[in-house]
Amino acid sequence: MKNIQLLLVLMLFVALHSAAQETACITEQNIHYYPEDVNQSDAYINERCVLDIYYPTDEETFGTIVWFHGGGLTQGQKEIPEALKNKGVCVVGVSYRLHPKVKSPKYVEDAAAAVAWTIKNIEDYGGDSTLVFVSGHSAGGYLTSMIGLDKRWLAEFGVDANQIAG
Repeated sequence: MKNIQLLLVLMLFVALHSAAQETACITEQNIHYYPEDVNQSDAYINERCVLDIYYPTDEETFGTIVWFHGGGLTQGQKEIPEALKNKGVCVVGVSYRLHPKVKSPKYVEDAAAAVAWTIKNIEDYGGDSTLVFVSGHSAGGYLTSMIGLDKRWLAEFGVDANQIAG
């Protein structure tokens, strides 16, 4: 009986300690990452080229992960993956234009615009612009590679690809 009680107390302690470790976060949704004149010039850009930002409120100068969804460049929506939440970092979930409504390289341009927006604006949310990491799943991994390995994409938005932390 004492072993069961000890096990229950230990489990309760672990559960309470884990809950205490969670970071308080805020999510802001549907932020346009292109300038307003670009958003107003194209209804599809205005609809698709938005991001959600999930950031900690009790951390200072945190790192940021820009996350691109998968979907073969033909489908998918921005997301904040559950596995990245409550880690003391910001996560930026990006939506981008999709094929066949647009052709390449429009979605690569969108990815670069979103990362440039993040680098230029993350300090307004408490983040560190030198700690911006870019990642994604499937097609999102492709977009990550394109903007990280070919400097011309980010240069179009006034950002050097070497500013990406990883």
